[in-house]
Amino acid sequence: MSNRASSQHGAAQLITNKTNVTYLSNFNGSAGFMLLTKNKKYLFTDFRYIERAKSTIKKGIELVNITRVWRNPKELAASWQKILSKNKIKILGVEESDLTVSRYKKFQKMSKPLKNKKIFKKPPKFVDISDEIEKIRAIKTPTEIKIITESQRINERVFLKIKKIIQKWLKSDQKSALKESYLAWEIKKLAHQFGAEDVSFDPIVGFGSHSARPHHEPDQTKLKKGDIVLIDMGVKYKGYCSDMTRMLFTGKPTAKQVEIYNLVLAAQENAIKKIKAGISGINADKLSRDMIDQAGYKEQYGHAGGHGIGLDIHEIPSLASSYKGPLPENSIVTVEPGIYLEGDFGVRIEDMILVTKTGNRNLTKIPKKLKDITL
Repeated sequence: MSNRASSQHGAAQLITNKTNVTYLSNFNGSAGFMLLTKNKKYLFTDFRYIERAKSTIKKGIELVNITRVWRNPKELAASWQKILSKNKIKILGVEESDLTVSRYKKFQKMSKPLKNKKIFKKPPKFVDISDEIEKIRAIKTPTEIKIITESQRINERVFLKIKKIIQKWLKSDQKSALKESYLAWEIKKLAHQFGAEDVSFDPIVGFGSHSARPHHEPDQTKLKKGDIVLIDMGVKYKGYCSDMTRMLFTGKPTAKQVEIYNLVLAAQENAIKKIKAGISGINADKLSRDMIDQAGYKEQYGHAGGHGIGLDIHEIPSLASSYKGPLPENSIVTVEPGIYLEGDFGVRIEDMILVTKTGNRNLTKIPKKLKDITL
């Protein structure tokens, strides 16, 4: 069932993914789902969110107010079936990848004719429409591009303040401890200070050997002069995410660190130079991965080369060996190759790019040459 199925006679789409509901309606309450039919859009929510919904949802969407969405199943089923009957729904697309088995069964149950109320003869046929709305979301509008760019500008302001904190510590007597967890907390505080409503994910701050852990959780580890520092961070601005990874050297990098850093940077820049609309996710990933593999570090690069970004921190398309689809024009993706030497150090460099018909535009402005990141 395509994303145009709701415009076909007798077909509709049930939208339960919270981000998709927000994208389609502007509603961001925790209890709610949508039904998209040929001629009508419905948003189901309850009294806790009805006033918020009235003031935020897009025009043309009909609100269906249930006392409590799942705690009053009879009321919900009656309203649901009335709408199914009115719109003569025979095929219902559902986001199977979003639904638990329990919730899927509840929708099936409430789509069956109620006892003593023969509203329709048989329930609609359920078909999977997972990722259909996500494919639409992958192509950003000019407004979305502007917001995501501003999200990254805020992200960069935060990063530069964190860089100054580290530089100030290096110039001090260094008797006071500078911990990973402290910098992670400062990132969150500064994000709010500079106008973001949240971080787009918990910041990753890794000192020394912790930089070799791709998704290290910041702890009480203290910075030592000479440590390599990995910072992976992003903020949310007007609902949209940013994402960036930078390395910092707090002393003169070793020959091995220079080798690995320059290799990762060259691999990333090769990918950014060649990515354009229409290239497959597999081939986009290979642009950086092949260089790292050929240098002998295949086993030290175990994650995807990038991901789409928008309302969610991870969206389609992906730069990965498992993603066969193309990168569409006006999608925004990260390019983030890395090499991780367990117990020693790791390097990841990540930028966000806007994919265009003829190439791409880098939305990340923080310098990444060795001279710029050696403090």
